[in-house]
Amino acid sequence: MTKDVVALTRKMPDPLSVIAGLLSGGPDKLVGAEADGALVRLHDEQGRPLLSVEAPLLVQVRGEAARLLGADEPEVPYWWTEARATTGVKEAEALAGTFAARVAALVGGTAWPRAAATSLAVVNTEGMTALPVPAAAQPAVDVLTDKVAVVIQDRPVVAMTAWLADAFRAAANARLGLQIVTPAGTRLSPTVRGALPGWPSRWVVQDEECGYYDGLSGAVLHWRDGLFMPAVPPEATLEDPRTTVAQAFGAQIADTGERQLAISFRCVHPADDRLVLGGAVESVWREITGGPPAGWGTEEPANLPWSLRGLTDVAFERAPEPTWLVVVGAPERPGLATVRITRTEAGVEEDVTLAFGYGPGEEGPTDAIVRAAQTLAVRHRLQSMLVQVRRARRDLSVPPRFEGPGVPYAFVLGAEEVRGMPGDRARRTPLGHPPRELGPRTRPALYYQLPGDPSDLSAWQHFERLMRHLKDGPA
Repeated sequence: MTKDVVALTRKMPDPLSVIAGLLSGGPDKLVGAEADGALVRLHDEQGRPLLSVEAPLLVQVRGEAARLLGADEPEVPYWWTEARATTGVKEAEALAGTFAARVAALVGGTAWPRAAATSLAVVNTEGMTALPVPAAAQPAVDVLTDKVAVVIQDRPVVAMTAWLADAFRAAANARLGLQIVTPAGTRLSPTVRGALPGWPSRWVVQDEECGYYDGLSGAVLHWRDGLFMPAVPPEATLEDPRTTVAQAFGAQIADTGERQLAISFRCVHPADDRLVLGGAVESVWREITGGPPAGWGTEEPANLPWSLRGLTDVAFERAPEPTWLVVVGAPERPGLATVRITRTEAGVEEDVTLAFGYGPGEEGPTDAIVRAAQTLAVRHRLQSMLVQVRRARRDLSVPPRFEGPGVPYAFVLGAEEVRGMPGDRARRTPLGHPPRELGPRTRPALYYQLPGDPSDLSAWQHFERLMRHLKDGPA
């Protein structure tokens, strides 16, 4: 039975009332709720947490339930109410399923997954109490050691939910790694893949053959000294350290014809009270897809319709602290971006990592890439931009198996960076052909075309030669 359940309803539910009905002792056990984070948590008599329920989230972006849960969803707007049962406690899992089923039945809607949320029967809750969740509590963490926080997720796509984002922050503040454990069929949202720091954080995938392996590197893992770490084969030595790779990770997968166009760029704006943020992301999105993003949010699911003003207001409210955002497209053209907005001495920086998915027979927008770079250079103070193509899933999710690396397609150097180069270094490169000028002739940005064939990894050699040249000059 799943550990997480989600109720998708047209009307806003009242989770406190539903939990009160589940408790055999009645609603007098409910003592309040927190304004932030989880709404309420059920404990047993020993104080062991059993079930955590998050405040309902109003989702106004079409396609998020299908993207993250593989579930049918009501017409937007709808309410997303999530509950998480403590791993390995049978009563907790039954409570979670019954909670979601009752919410869906009372206010109209559906519950995910259907198999877990089918019973409306009263669960034996003798000895349980409902308490507000303290600010320091982390309902997403299943195991905590002096080295790592371990999160067990059993859902189609592990997304950057409010709970998981809290776990990332708590682990970072405590200087711990974060290890996410999933079944073999689970995938990661690109937001989670991009947020995973280095060792000892990792994605741990359960496997029938080897037990556990790293979903991003394939290394076979075992639990030792309070964390998952690579298993050392008997033949390994200090001079020749070896890592066993799980067969499931390296299994050959036929080329489906699916591709991803990955774009990462940085824009630096002068700090100004009149500054409107998000315009760079919107400009690229319009050039590539013909329309703006569908929605955005500070977590997943992205719940807010696209709004430059709304995005800017959130970033200004959080300043001088950085702001992290996720931006999504319509289901017809999968697109996802993460945006990090930071106040620095140079001004206000927008760091954007963006990807679009294409299926077999869908052509990538080659001309639109140049137009997008031109727009960023002219209107949004582009510092640099890297475009890659790769063989990967159209839906942009990250599977626990080997996927080929992206291949550089183009690099763009912003006008200020070009101006700061000595002499004509930026124009005379080892690529064999001159870069394309973007923007005003007196202050152009430069567009460097690279091979960009996802089957030709030699493009990385050209890119590295270009980077060395721009940094150090001719060899």
